[in-house]
Amino acid sequence: MKTRIFDPTRREVLAGLGAGLGASVAGLMAGGAVPTVTAQLALQARPATLALRPGQPATPIWELAAVSHLGDVRLKRGDHCEVVFRNDLPVPLAPVWYGLGGPAAADPLRGRAPTAPDATETSIISVLNAGTLLANFRLFEDGLKQPARPLPIIAAETNPVAADRDVVLLIEEWRLRPDGTALPPGRDPKDTSPLYTINGTTSFELSAAANERLRLRFINGSQRSVLAIKLESHEVQVLALDGQPAEPFPARNGALVLAPGSRADAFVDAATSAPFLLHDGKEAHQVGRLTVSGKLDRRVPLLPPQPLPPNDQPDRLDLRGALRFDVALGAADVGWVRPANFSTSSAPTFRTRAGRTVVLALKNPAPVATVFHLHGHPFRLLDKLDDGWKPYWLDTLAIEPGQTQRIAFAAASPGRWLIESVATDWAAPRLVRWYAVE
Repeated sequence: MKTRIFDPTRREVLAGLGAGLGASVAGLMAGGAVPTVTAQLALQARPATLALRPGQPATPIWELAAVSHLGDVRLKRGDHCEVVFRNDLPVPLAPVWYGLGGPAAADPLRGRAPTAPDATETSIISVLNAGTLLANFRLFEDGLKQPARPLPIIAAETNPVAADRDVVLLIEEWRLRPDGTALPPGRDPKDTSPLYTINGTTSFELSAAANERLRLRFINGSQRSVLAIKLESHEVQVLALDGQPAEPFPARNGALVLAPGSRADAFVDAATSAPFLLHDGKEAHQVGRLTVSGKLDRRVPLLPPQPLPPNDQPDRLDLRGALRFDVALGAADVGWVRPANFSTSSAPTFRTRAGRTVVLALKNPAPVATVFHLHGHPFRLLDKLDDGWKPYWLDTLAIEPGQTQRIAFAAASPGRWLIESVATDWAAPRLVRWYAVE
């Protein structure tokens, strides 16, 4: 079936959302209580292009786009959001949510089939936490004909946060062939060149006034690479990681190190024009610039950034009574499969009762760093010498070759949840398993 480009007006989008809501609610009423919908979001999987090579034709890609929003997608903590997803690409797809937390009704690998080409499906998601979220097609990498851009989503705090501006910086990596086409992840990158962008451009520009406080939401939207991003000549205060508030701390040397899929909310007081530098582990690349002009006059001087409102994560974890499991990452463990071969009839990695604390010892036997992602629950990174933990929550962690890292989380949300493992090699497959909270 030939795909149809879905490019409605804003009025048509809202009309379609209203029509979809009736069908969605009817389906939900048959299965239980219907939450009151407080937000609407129309998403589309569609072909697109990016100008990645100056003076050359644009590069064809795929993308997950929000056709109901102008600019950034902004929801609020506590929203029950109706999501209408239209698939205008030639393979079955569904959005996969990172950082959503709680019961994720739209998880496509836990019983919900992906949306067929030229089809539309409706679901309702609950935004339990404020923070920086990400939706993408990573669990469908094996079927992608083009690399696909993810979609950042902001879940705003209930009360305003003291910042003059809130800016998303989506960092992406590409592998370009000599003819200018882009290679999807999971394939041999032979004869390709790496290229990095912020918000889809190789020369991102951010203008600000001196003394302006910026909330910068850095997202590593790359497919395989651990990247360090630095704004020269500025102090960068980190206030959230992976969508969860943290005890404020300064980024070491002003640089943030992010695994693929990781997010960091940082506050910066604009002082002087400076470049954004990206380090891929081999060399630094200038990928953008902060241009400062004029001055923002204030009647009251800026105070240090205050902690963000909490997301109701537990203050402490019961590590003495925790269930403890060893998990070897990647293909060395026969339990890992590609998402296309995943089935919840397979044995879970572990089971736990709701309300228990779980400690996982994550071992990376691969010769390169491997990225671990836990669906459903944020976790604490434990200290190596004892059971102390770092003062932040994560949902994604890069583990060095041959190393073991221990994490702990409170199993608060019953259900079957995915875990992911992918080596930091463009050709490496994405692998999944699952765990049960009962």
